[in-house]
Amino acid sequence: MNTSGARLEQFARAGSGDAFCFVGEGGEERPVVYVSLDGEAGPLALGLAELVRLCLAVPWWRDAPGRTAEELRAIADEYREDMPDLDRRRDRAARALGLDPAKLPSEATALARLVELSRGPWAAACLVVGHEGDPLDPLFDTAPTHP
Repeated sequence: MNTSGARLEQFARAGSGDAFCFVGEGGEERPVVYVSLDGEAGPLALGLAELVRLCLAVPWWRDAPGRTAEELRAIADEYREDMPDLDRRRDRAARALGLDPAKLPSEATALARLVELSRGPWAAACLVVGHEGDPLDPLFDTAPTHP
């Protein structure tokens, strides 16, 4: 459950056992939160369509929390080393889902959206409470960055 009392509806599970959940009542347009078995949770997208675009644009998003731009670039580079045909696979998956690969968000845009959701009003609306009644730790660093 989240702090607003809205029900969490799990609709997918990661290989790690972590859960993807819709917040509240309705359909696929509801906010999506990720709840990890490590006691972290946070909003990822406003709706299933945005989540799909995020996962296509930055499939390594889970490694992004609290990272600097340089660290994120290194993570993306490692991911591409392990899967050199990542862009081809992403484009093929996007087309199979009826999406134009050219209209997917850039990595920077997708990561900026995660930060925006982690700091904005959706973060409070999607704050997940653990079994003891305390909020779970945020998925992403929610401290504002200073220039």
